[in-house]
Amino acid sequence: MNAQISSATEVFELPSPLTESSGAILFNTKLITHNDSGGEAKLYELDTISGLVTRTVTISNATNVDWEDMTQDASHIYIGDFGNNSGSRTDLKIYKIRKSDYTSSTTVTAETIAFSYSGQTDFTATPNASEWDAEALVSFDATNLMVFSKNWVDGVTKAYLVPKTAGTYSLSPLATTLNSGGLISGGTYNTFSHKLYLVGYSSTLQPFVWVSENFSGTTDVFDGTNTKTVVSSFAVEQIEAIAFVDVNRYFMTSESFSFGPISVNAKLISFSTSDTLSAERVPTEASFAYPNPVDSFLYLKSEVIALIELYDLNARQLYKGTTPRIDMRSFENGVYVVKMTLKNGRIAMKKVIKK
Repeated sequence: MNAQISSATEVFELPSPLTESSGAILFNTKLITHNDSGGEAKLYELDTISGLVTRTVTISNATNVDWEDMTQDASHIYIGDFGNNSGSRTDLKIYKIRKSDYTSSTTVTAETIAFSYSGQTDFTATPNASEWDAEALVSFDATNLMVFSKNWVDGVTKAYLVPKTAGTYSLSPLATTLNSGGLISGGTYNTFSHKLYLVGYSSTLQPFVWVSENFSGTTDVFDGTNTKTVVSSFAVEQIEAIAFVDVNRYFMTSESFSFGPISVNAKLISFSTSDTLSAERVPTEASFAYPNPVDSFLYLKSEVIALIELYDLNARQLYKGTTPRIDMRSFENGVYVVKMTLKNGRIAMKKVIKK
Protein backbone atom coordinates (compact mmCIF):
# COMPACT_ATOMS: atom_id res chain seq x y z
CA MET A 1 0.00 0.00 0.00
CA ASN A 2 1.17 3.54 -0.52
CA ALA A 3 1.90 5.97 2.31
CA GLN A 4 -1.53 7.58 2.13
CA ILE A 5 -3.46 4.47 3.26
CA SER A 6 -1.96 1.98 5.69
CA SER A 7 -2.64 -0.62 8.37
CA ALA A 8 -5.71 -2.28 6.84
CA THR A 9 -6.55 -4.93 9.43
CA GLU A 10 -9.53 -7.05 10.42
CA VAL A 11 -11.26 -5.78 13.57
CA PHE A 12 -13.63 -8.75 13.89
CA GLU A 13 -16.06 -10.91 11.93
CA LEU A 14 -19.49 -9.33 11.67
CA PRO A 15 -22.25 -11.02 13.71
CA SER A 16 -24.83 -13.24 11.99
CA PRO A 17 -27.51 -10.56 11.43
CA LEU A 18 -25.01 -8.58 9.33
CA THR A 19 -23.56 -11.09 6.89
CA GLU A 20 -24.66 -8.84 4.01
CA SER A 21 -23.70 -5.47 5.50
CA SER A 22 -23.79 -3.01 2.62
CA GLY A 23 -23.68 0.53 4.05
CA ALA A 24 -22.19 2.07 7.18
CA ILE A 25 -21.76 5.29 9.16
CA LEU A 26 -20.32 6.04 12.59
CA PHE A 27 -22.82 7.92 14.77
CA ASN A 28 -22.74 8.41 18.55
CA THR A 29 -19.66 6.13 18.76
CA LYS A 30 -21.60 3.20 17.21
CA LEU A 31 -21.26 1.80 13.71
CA ILE A 32 -24.70 1.89 12.09
CA THR A 33 -25.16 -0.47 9.18
CA HIS A 34 -27.80 -2.28 7.11
CA ASN A 35 -28.06 -5.33 4.87
CA ASP A 36 -28.64 -5.22 1.14
CA SER A 37 -31.33 -6.62 -1.18
CA GLY A 38 -34.13 -8.54 0.46
CA GLY A 39 -33.04 -7.65 3.98
CA GLU A 40 -35.32 -6.11 6.56
CA ALA A 41 -35.93 -2.35 6.59
CA LYS A 42 -33.76 -2.02 9.68
CA LEU A 43 -30.65 -0.20 10.83
CA TYR A 44 -28.33 -2.05 13.19
CA GLU A 45 -26.09 -0.42 15.81
CA LEU A 46 -22.84 -2.32 16.17
CA ASP A 47 -20.48 -1.90 19.12
CA THR A 48 -17.03 -1.68 17.52
CA ILE A 49 -15.35 -3.01 20.68
CA SER A 50 -17.49 -6.05 21.51
CA GLY A 51 -18.70 -6.78 17.98
CA LEU A 52 -22.29 -7.09 19.24
CA VAL A 53 -25.46 -5.57 17.81
CA THR A 54 -26.72 -3.34 20.63
CA ARG A 55 -29.83 -1.80 19.02
CA THR A 56 -32.02 -2.06 15.93
CA VAL A 57 -34.22 0.65 14.43
CA THR A 58 -37.03 -0.16 11.99
CA ILE A 59 -38.07 2.24 9.22
CA SER A 60 -41.79 1.58 9.18
CA ASN A 61 -42.64 3.09 5.79
CA ALA A 62 -39.66 1.72 3.85
CA THR A 63 -38.90 -1.48 1.94
CA ASN A 64 -35.42 -2.88 1.46
CA VAL A 65 -35.57 -3.54 -2.27
CA ASP A 66 -31.79 -3.19 -2.53
CA TRP A 67 -30.26 -0.91 0.10
CA GLU A 68 -26.65 -0.33 -0.92
CA ASP A 69 -25.14 2.54 1.07
CA MET A 70 -25.83 5.15 3.70
CA THR A 71 -24.47 8.55 4.72
CA GLN A 72 -25.18 11.31 7.23
CA ASP A 73 -25.02 15.03 7.88
CA ALA A 74 -25.58 17.01 11.08
CA SER A 75 -29.32 16.38 11.20
CA HIS A 76 -30.22 13.39 9.01
CA ILE A 77 -29.33 9.85 7.99
CA TYR A 78 -29.73 8.89 4.31
CA ILE A 79 -30.11 5.34 2.96
CA GLY A 80 -29.65 4.57 -0.73
CA ASP A 81 -32.20 2.08 -2.07
CA PHE A 82 -30.72 2.18 -5.55
CA GLY A 83 -29.04 -1.19 -6.09
CA ASN A 84 -29.86 -2.03 -9.71
CA ASN A 85 -27.74 -4.97 -10.90
CA SER A 86 -29.99 -5.67 -13.86
CA GLY A 87 -30.57 -2.02 -14.80
CA SER A 88 -34.35 -2.49 -14.89
CA ARG A 89 -35.52 -0.63 -11.78
CA THR A 90 -37.81 2.37 -12.06
CA ASP A 91 -38.18 2.93 -8.31
CA LEU A 92 -34.74 4.22 -7.29
CA LYS A 93 -34.82 6.23 -4.08
CA ILE A 94 -33.00 7.53 -1.02
CA TYR A 95 -34.65 7.40 2.40
CA LYS A 96 -34.10 10.43 4.67
CA ILE A 97 -34.45 10.02 8.45
CA ARG A 98 -34.18 12.65 11.17
CA LYS A 99 -31.42 11.87 13.65
CA SER A 100 -33.62 13.16 16.47
CA ASP A 101 -36.22 10.50 15.54
CA TYR A 102 -33.56 7.82 15.26
CA THR A 103 -32.11 8.48 18.71
CA SER A 104 -35.49 8.70 20.45
CA SER A 105 -37.30 5.65 19.07
CA THR A 106 -36.71 2.18 17.62
CA THR A 107 -39.38 2.77 14.95
CA VAL A 108 -39.10 5.76 12.62
CA THR A 109 -40.57 7.04 9.36
CA ALA A 110 -38.62 8.41 6.43
CA GLU A 111 -39.00 11.03 3.73
CA THR A 112 -38.30 9.87 0.18
CA ILE A 113 -35.94 11.32 -2.42
CA ALA A 114 -36.83 9.54 -5.67
CA PHE A 115 -34.73 9.75 -8.81
CA SER A 116 -34.02 8.40 -12.27
CA TYR A 117 -31.06 8.74 -14.64
CA SER A 118 -31.69 11.20 -17.47
CA GLY A 119 -29.51 9.15 -19.82
CA GLN A 120 -31.31 5.84 -19.34
CA THR A 121 -33.90 5.01 -22.01
CA ASP A 122 -33.72 1.19 -22.04
CA PHE A 123 -34.90 -0.68 -18.94
CA THR A 124 -34.41 -4.21 -20.30
CA ALA A 125 -33.00 -6.45 -17.58
CA THR A 126 -29.32 -7.27 -18.16
CA PRO A 127 -28.09 -8.88 -14.91
CA ASN A 128 -24.53 -7.83 -13.95
CA ALA A 129 -24.14 -6.11 -17.33
CA SER A 130 -25.63 -2.67 -16.71
CA GLU A 131 -24.18 0.81 -16.32
CA TRP A 132 -27.22 1.97 -14.28
CA ASP A 133 -26.34 0.28 -11.00
CA ALA A 134 -25.14 2.29 -7.98
CA GLU A 135 -23.82 1.32 -4.55
CA ALA A 136 -22.08 4.45 -3.19
CA LEU A 137 -23.68 7.48 -1.51
CA VAL A 138 -22.06 10.45 0.25
CA SER A 139 -23.24 13.65 1.87
CA PHE A 140 -21.29 16.21 -0.12
CA ASP A 141 -22.39 19.63 1.17
CA ALA A 142 -25.26 21.34 2.96
CA THR A 143 -27.75 20.84 0.13
CA ASN A 144 -26.51 17.90 -1.93
CA LEU A 145 -25.91 14.18 -1.76
CA MET A 146 -23.79 12.42 -4.35
CA VAL A 147 -24.45 9.01 -5.94
CA PHE A 148 -21.71 7.04 -7.70
CA SER A 149 -22.41 4.42 -10.34
CA LYS A 150 -21.31 0.79 -10.17
CA ASN A 151 -20.65 0.22 -13.86
CA TRP A 152 -20.70 -3.48 -14.77
CA VAL A 153 -19.95 -2.73 -18.44
CA ASP A 154 -16.55 -1.00 -18.42
CA GLY A 155 -15.85 0.15 -14.85
CA VAL A 156 -16.22 3.86 -15.66
CA THR A 157 -17.81 5.49 -12.62
CA LYS A 158 -20.06 8.54 -12.93
CA ALA A 159 -21.01 10.93 -10.13
CA TYR A 160 -24.52 12.38 -9.78
CA LEU A 161 -25.66 15.24 -7.53
CA VAL A 162 -28.95 14.64 -5.70
CA PRO A 163 -30.73 17.36 -3.69
CA LYS A 164 -31.30 16.55 -0.01
CA THR A 165 -34.89 17.76 -0.24
CA ALA A 166 -37.66 15.17 -0.62
CA GLY A 167 -38.97 15.04 -4.19
CA THR A 168 -38.49 13.37 -7.57
CA TYR A 169 -35.45 14.17 -9.69
CA SER A 170 -33.89 13.33 -13.04
CA LEU A 171 -30.11 13.07 -12.61
CA SER A 172 -27.40 13.97 -15.10
CA PRO A 173 -23.76 12.96 -14.49
CA LEU A 174 -21.06 15.41 -13.55
CA ALA A 175 -18.57 16.29 -16.25
CA THR A 176 -15.60 14.12 -15.23
CA THR A 177 -15.69 10.34 -14.77
CA LEU A 178 -13.41 7.85 -13.01
CA ASN A 179 -11.98 4.78 -14.72
CA SER A 180 -12.21 2.74 -11.53
CA GLY A 181 -10.80 -0.55 -12.84
CA GLY A 182 -13.50 -2.45 -10.98
CA LEU A 183 -16.84 -2.08 -9.21
CA ILE A 184 -17.43 0.85 -6.84
CA SER A 185 -19.45 -0.32 -3.82
CA GLY A 186 -19.27 2.40 -1.13
CA GLY A 187 -18.17 5.93 -0.38
CA THR A 188 -17.58 8.61 2.24
CA TYR A 189 -16.49 12.27 2.12
CA ASN A 190 -14.00 13.68 4.64
CA THR A 191 -15.09 17.24 5.43
CA PHE A 192 -11.78 17.94 7.19
CA SER A 193 -9.41 16.99 4.37
CA HIS A 194 -11.89 17.55 1.49
CA LYS A 195 -11.12 14.09 0.16
CA LEU A 196 -13.57 11.64 -1.33
CA TYR A 197 -13.02 7.96 -0.50
CA LEU A 198 -14.59 5.28 -2.71
CA VAL A 199 -14.16 1.54 -2.09
CA GLY A 200 -14.74 -1.42 -4.35
CA TYR A 201 -13.26 -4.59 -5.75
CA SER A 202 -11.94 -6.04 -8.98
CA SER A 203 -13.34 -8.98 -10.98
CA THR A 204 -11.17 -11.25 -8.80
CA LEU A 205 -12.57 -9.65 -5.59
CA GLN A 206 -9.35 -7.79 -4.85
CA PRO A 207 -10.46 -4.81 -2.71
CA PHE A 208 -9.25 -1.27 -3.43
CA VAL A 209 -9.70 2.32 -2.27
CA TRP A 210 -9.86 5.38 -4.53
CA VAL A 211 -9.05 8.82 -3.06
CA SER A 212 -10.16 11.90 -5.03
CA GLU A 213 -8.82 15.30 -4.00
CA ASN A 214 -7.78 18.75 -5.23
CA PHE A 215 -10.69 18.94 -7.65
CA SER A 216 -10.98 22.41 -9.14
CA GLY A 217 -14.72 22.71 -9.53
CA THR A 218 -17.27 23.02 -6.75
CA THR A 219 -18.68 19.52 -7.22
CA ASP A 220 -16.76 17.85 -10.09
CA VAL A 221 -15.00 15.48 -7.70
CA PHE A 222 -13.00 13.52 -10.30
CA ASP A 223 -11.52 16.68 -11.86
CA GLY A 224 -8.35 16.56 -9.77
CA THR A 225 -6.03 13.91 -8.38
CA ASN A 226 -7.46 10.39 -8.20
CA THR A 227 -5.29 7.78 -6.47
CA LYS A 228 -6.01 4.06 -6.30
CA THR A 229 -4.67 1.87 -3.50
CA VAL A 230 -4.99 -1.89 -3.68
CA VAL A 231 -5.76 -3.26 -0.21
CA SER A 232 -3.14 -5.96 -0.59
CA SER A 233 -3.47 -7.29 2.97
CA PHE A 234 -6.81 -8.80 1.86
CA ALA A 235 -6.51 -10.95 -1.26
CA VAL A 236 -10.20 -11.86 -1.64
CA GLU A 237 -12.86 -9.63 -0.06
CA GLN A 238 -16.18 -8.20 -1.23
CA ILE A 239 -15.86 -4.75 0.34
CA GLU A 240 -19.27 -3.08 0.48
CA ALA A 241 -19.04 0.06 2.64
CA ILE A 242 -16.70 2.65 4.13
CA ALA A 243 -17.36 4.87 7.15
CA PHE A 244 -15.48 7.95 8.32
CA VAL A 245 -14.23 7.49 11.92
CA ASP A 246 -12.00 10.51 12.53
CA VAL A 247 -9.41 12.67 10.82
CA ASN A 248 -7.24 9.73 9.72
CA ARG A 249 -9.18 6.52 10.39
CA TYR A 250 -11.90 4.63 8.53
CA PHE A 251 -13.96 1.46 8.85
CA MET A 252 -14.92 -0.80 5.95
CA THR A 253 -17.41 -3.66 5.97
CA SER A 254 -17.34 -6.71 3.72
CA GLU A 255 -20.04 -9.18 2.77
CA SER A 256 -19.84 -12.94 3.30
CA PHE A 257 -19.88 -15.12 0.18
CA SER A 258 -19.11 -18.61 -1.08
CA PHE A 259 -17.72 -19.43 -4.49
CA GLY A 260 -16.76 -23.02 -5.16
CA PRO A 261 -14.30 -24.10 -2.46
CA ILE A 262 -13.84 -20.50 -1.27
CA SER A 263 -15.90 -19.28 1.69
CA VAL A 264 -15.29 -15.83 3.18
CA ASN A 265 -17.01 -14.40 6.26
CA ALA A 266 -18.26 -10.82 6.57
CA LYS A 267 -15.79 -8.54 8.36
CA LEU A 268 -15.26 -5.14 9.91
CA ILE A 269 -11.95 -3.78 8.63
CA SER A 270 -10.05 -0.68 9.77
CA PHE A 271 -7.43 1.38 7.97
CA SER A 272 -5.60 4.61 8.69
CA THR A 273 -4.37 7.50 6.54
CA SER A 274 -1.77 10.23 6.79
CA ASP A 275 -4.39 13.00 6.81
CA THR A 276 -3.50 14.99 9.93
CA LEU A 277 -4.23 18.57 10.86
CA SER A 278 -0.70 19.39 12.01
CA ALA A 279 0.00 21.45 8.89
CA GLU A 280 -2.45 24.31 8.48
CA ARG A 281 -4.04 24.82 5.08
CA VAL A 282 -3.19 28.53 5.46
CA PRO A 283 0.19 28.82 7.26
CA THR A 284 -0.10 32.58 7.83
CA GLU A 285 -3.31 31.99 9.82
CA ALA A 286 -1.75 29.42 12.19
CA SER A 287 -2.90 31.29 15.29
CA PHE A 288 -6.29 32.38 13.98
CA ALA A 289 -8.18 30.55 16.77
CA TYR A 290 -7.53 31.52 20.40
CA PRO A 291 -7.26 30.87 23.28
CA ASN A 292 -6.21 27.26 22.82
CA PRO A 293 -6.96 25.39 25.07
CA VAL A 294 -10.28 27.15 25.58
CA ASP A 295 -12.74 26.97 28.48
CA SER A 296 -15.48 29.44 27.52
CA PHE A 297 -15.30 31.47 24.30
CA LEU A 298 -13.21 30.70 21.20
CA TYR A 299 -12.24 33.72 19.10
CA LEU A 300 -11.37 33.76 15.39
CA LYS A 301 -8.92 36.31 14.06
CA SER A 302 -9.25 37.42 10.45
CA GLU A 303 -10.70 40.40 8.64
CA VAL A 304 -11.81 38.37 5.60
CA ILE A 305 -13.90 35.56 7.11
CA ALA A 306 -16.57 34.09 4.83
CA LEU A 307 -17.59 31.14 7.01
CA ILE A 308 -16.70 29.51 10.34
CA GLU A 309 -17.46 25.88 11.17
CA LEU A 310 -16.77 23.77 14.26
CA TYR A 311 -16.71 19.95 14.21
CA ASP A 312 -16.08 17.17 16.68
CA LEU A 313 -13.77 14.32 15.67
CA ASN A 314 -16.70 12.32 14.32
CA ALA A 315 -17.23 15.10 11.74
CA ARG A 316 -20.46 16.28 13.38
CA GLN A 317 -20.93 19.99 12.71
CA LEU A 318 -21.52 21.84 15.99
CA TYR A 319 -21.39 25.43 14.78
CA LYS A 320 -21.76 27.23 11.46
CA GLY A 321 -21.80 30.98 11.00
CA THR A 322 -19.76 34.14 10.46
CA THR A 323 -19.57 35.56 13.99
CA PRO A 324 -15.88 35.34 15.07
CA ARG A 325 -16.77 34.08 18.54
CA ILE A 326 -17.96 30.57 19.45
CA ASP A 327 -19.48 29.83 22.85
CA MET A 328 -17.79 26.58 23.95
CA ARG A 329 -19.18 26.51 27.49
CA SER A 330 -21.79 23.82 26.81
CA PHE A 331 -19.38 21.49 24.96
CA GLU A 332 -17.75 18.54 26.66
CA ASN A 333 -14.00 18.60 27.30
CA GLY A 334 -12.07 17.16 24.37
CA VAL A 335 -10.64 17.88 20.94
CA TYR A 336 -12.52 19.80 18.24
CA VAL A 337 -11.69 21.10 14.77
CA VAL A 338 -12.40 24.68 13.75
CA LYS A 339 -12.53 25.41 10.02
CA MET A 340 -12.35 28.95 8.66
CA THR A 341 -13.15 29.73 5.02
CA LEU A 342 -11.82 33.08 3.83
CA LYS A 343 -13.46 35.32 1.24
CA ASN A 344 -10.79 34.39 -1.30
CA GLY A 345 -11.76 30.71 -0.97
CA ARG A 346 -8.74 29.63 1.05
CA ILE A 347 -9.31 27.41 4.08
CA ALA A 348 -7.64 27.17 7.47
CA MET A 349 -8.24 24.32 9.91
CA LYS A 350 -6.95 23.85 13.43
CA LYS A 351 -7.41 21.46 16.34
CA VAL A 352 -8.84 23.13 19.43
CA ILE A 353 -8.85 21.65 22.94
CA LYS A 354 -11.81 22.34 25.22
CA LYS A 355 -10.84 22.03 28.87
